[in-house]
Amino acid sequence: MYNIVFIGFGVVGTGLAEILHNKKEYLKNKYDFEYNVLGICDLIKGSIYDASGLDLGKVLKLNKEKGKIIDYPAREKGLESVEMIKKPEVDIVVEVTPTNVKTGEPGLTHYRTALENKKHIVSTNKGAIALKYRELKEIADKNNVYLGFEGTVISGTPAINLATRDLAGCDIKSIQGILNGTTNYILTKMEEGKEYDDVLKEAQKLGYAETDPTADVEGYDPLAKIVILANAVMEGNVNINEVYREGITKITLEDVKRAKKNGKRIKLIGKAWREKGEVKAQIKPEELPLTHPLANVMGVLNAITFETDVTGDVTIIGPGAGGSTAGYAMLTDMLEIHRRF
Repeated sequence: MYNIVFIGFGVVGTGLAEILHNKKEYLKNKYDFEYNVLGICDLIKGSIYDASGLDLGKVLKLNKEKGKIIDYPAREKGLESVEMIKKPEVDIVVEVTPTNVKTGEPGLTHYRTALENKKHIVSTNKGAIALKYRELKEIADKNNVYLGFEGTVISGTPAINLATRDLAGCDIKSIQGILNGTTNYILTKMEEGKEYDDVLKEAQKLGYAETDPTADVEGYDPLAKIVILANAVMEGNVNINEVYREGITKITLEDVKRAKKNGKRIKLIGKAWREKGEVKAQIKPEELPLTHPLANVMGVLNAITFETDVTGDVTIIGPGAGGSTAGYAMLTDMLEIHRRF
């Protein structure tokens, strides 16, 4: 029986909670995986904790009806996130606070606190992993706990586990990928003849792009993802602040039309490769020939191609966002904890 706490309870946190609630019997019967959710801490919705366990169904119902959970009759209310993580009965910390790729906070503090207190952690928070992967991995290994971050790259599509577990024994020589669904959607629509500004407004209306789309269109989001892949998969020591980054804001409709006329397609590509014994990375728009496996990945889909020495190029394609898909990524990390420990 695993005792779980949620730090953050937005779209992704509730996505995982719904999966755990709906699949409780399935997870027990198929994987012998049993759990109790003891606490949830969210800055807006409230902080509730009960060492005997929360009724997850009631919490989800309350959250849906009122948009907050503070009215749930828990034994303890108002705990700070760090206090909750340190509770001795907690086994797994679900960290789903907003990503900050400049400082990594507050996620970085949550990661460190969990690992230093010998708690497993599963998260979709890119900032901390992009900035401090090596440090966090060392703490996890030292304390014999699991650092799970499958959902940081392309959500529920299994990029990290595929590369580190399923391709074990292969030398991954390079990685390239479409790591941001918003920009891929914009470029797809521009190829249909629409102007950048019009497509961006459409993407915002559909919920694909934020009101402030800077993280996506300027390349900060896929930058964090390619750095994670470079360091976690290729065992690099890439500093996010030293990686070349170029978004899609300078791409014009004429650029897209010209590429199409030449039998090519513009994609925002993240790359990691080895050069003189060091792992390098970059994110920038590239013109790909239509025969390239990434050239035909359209709309909001993401994709990664791993170049290996044994199996050749291995490409995965899937959704890169969404509460349930990101939640599923953390479930796979939990099941990995169950298998290993």
